[in-house]
Amino acid sequence: MIVFFPTYASRTPAGWTARIAGMVARPLPERSRRRVLAVAVLRRLLDLDDEQMASEVFRRRAEMFLFRRVAGHRVTIELGDRTIDAGYSDKTGHFETRVEFGDDFAAAHALAGEVGGRRLEYGGVADPDDGNGDGVPTGAGCVHLVAERGLSVISDIDDTVKFTNVADKRELLRNTLLREFTAVEGMPEVYRRWQQAGIDFHYVSSSPWQLSDCLCRFLGGVGLPAGSMHLKLFRLKDSTPLGRLPLRKRGKRRSIERILDDFPGRRFVLVGDSGERDPEIYASVARRRPEQVAGILIREVPAKSPRAKVRERLARLSRRLPQNLLTVFQRPEELPDLVPAR
Repeated sequence: MIVFFPTYASRTPAGWTARIAGMVARPLPERSRRRVLAVAVLRRLLDLDDEQMASEVFRRRAEMFLFRRVAGHRVTIELGDRTIDAGYSDKTGHFETRVEFGDDFAAAHALAGEVGGRRLEYGGVADPDDGNGDGVPTGAGCVHLVAERGLSVISDIDDTVKFTNVADKRELLRNTLLREFTAVEGMPEVYRRWQQAGIDFHYVSSSPWQLSDCLCRFLGGVGLPAGSMHLKLFRLKDSTPLGRLPLRKRGKRRSIERILDDFPGRRFVLVGDSGERDPEIYASVARRRPEQVAGILIREVPAKSPRAKVRERLARLSRRLPQNLLTVFQRPEELPDLVPAR
């Protein structure tokens, strides 16, 4: 299978540059040793009974991790009236390329969103050289066209817009693999209000790339705005399996700064939660990019640490930033309206 990640296109002097990215993989054979071991460990970690193991949600979610990556697979896409060679998947099964196109191409092929914004949709092309007999099914992808200037939200996902309970490892795994995703009450309404004001969205999270499809369906299902998605590389061998799903966000700052690099003329509001390292990462970005970071909004969530200690941590960070740049909230209705600069 080829999974294309939701990406964005940014302005250039000649028109637009779009990022095309995704992952190539094949399911593990039903009776393979790796698959049997992985399922057995999941059962033990989550203390699942036969009924839970047979549930549609568990089978669907677990299947997203029970595959082997395909390296060296040639990826070709059809974008508008063009056929584009997107290169070959690397040793992790991932691939990425950039595609240039002009305003005329964008005007001819871009689709308008329900509330402003434009996007390009494309599909994968089967590789005629894939002669191994089982093939790699192709998928479809989306590129969001983001203007040169304006205001964007860079948002975390887990415990910011989706209830995950990252602080409790067992509950994290159950909410990821056993239960339907649930939105944080009130956040879809706030994000839609921002979208209607002309805000663009980028979701940067430590969730693994394997969940990209179901996260996109979750966003659409609960009414959260679509946007580019920037998740974390996760390999089955990195833990046995998912035992270290709440990995530290080593690459999160790098992903955020890459977005800022691609949109030097835009301003950004960074939205996250207090459960992990969002406040520290966002504060670091704000200190390095003060001209681009317009605000930091942190949802205070339950944690293992005492509330007083969490609040002192956030207050200490706030004192190191420009006045009123960091706002801590508990309920979405406390969040301000965001108005793009004209």
